[in-house]
Amino acid sequence: MRTRLCSKVGCAREAVTTLTYDYGDQMAALGPLGAAGDPHAHDLCRAHTDRLSVPKGWLVVRHETLRV
Repeated sequence: MRTRLCSKVGCAREAVTTLTYDYGDQMAALGPLGAAGDPHAHDLCRAHTDRLSVPKGWLVVRHETLRV
């Protein structure tokens, strides 16, 4: 399987999460890396995931995987 890279310009790190936006609801959803690349989503590395910021008033929903 081919490794996907972070979508941020100039970043060559491996992607670990997928970010999608719902502009109508002013919401950003961040979850585990999607199974396939989606042209309407953004794959992010750990560093960019941790530094994610959204416009004031927006909600960020973080879908975490269960760790046993």
